[in-house]
Amino acid sequence: MIRELRKLGPMSFQWLRMRITEEQERRNREAQIQDRLPRALDEFHRALIGCLESYTMAFGPESAELQLDGWQIRVVVRDEKEGGWEPRTQVDIDMLVAVPGFQINREDAAPLFVEVGLLPGDKLFYRDRELDQYVSMDELTHRALDRALFPKLRE
Repeated sequence: MIRELRKLGPMSFQWLRMRITEEQERRNREAQIQDRLPRALDEFHRALIGCLESYTMAFGPESAELQLDGWQIRVVVRDEKEGGWEPRTQVDIDMLVAVPGFQINREDAAPLFVEVGLLPGDKLFYRDRELDQYVSMDELTHRALDRALFPKLRE
C-alpha cells in the first residue's frame, strides 16, 4: 500500500505542510538553544562569581567557594568555628539538556528548574518552570544563593 502511495508522490495537505514547517522551526530553535546552553552556564557561573566575591569580602575568603566541573557548578558555604572553617551548606547547579536549562539543588528546598531560551539578538531568557515566571539574572542568582548564604534572614 505504501509503495503504491509513493508512486503517486507526496500528499500535499495544507495542514500537513504547516505542521512540517512548525516542526522544522521548533527543531531549529531547540538546536540553537542546545548550542547556546554551555554559554548560558558560563554566564550564570560568572554572575555567581561576582556574588561570592562580594560575600567573601564581607565574611572572609574561606566563607564560600565556587567550583565548576563540566556541566555542574557547586557552591559551598562555610562558617568559622573554633579557628577553622566548617561547611554549612552547598548548592549544586546542573545544566540539563533535556529541560533545556538548569536544575538548582539546595539542601533546604525542593529542586528549582530554570528553563533557558533564546530571544532575538542571541540574548537569553530564564524562566522558573514551577512558577511559570520569567526571571532576570539578578533574580536567578538570588533564588540560587539567598537561603544558602543567609539562612537566618527572612526572605
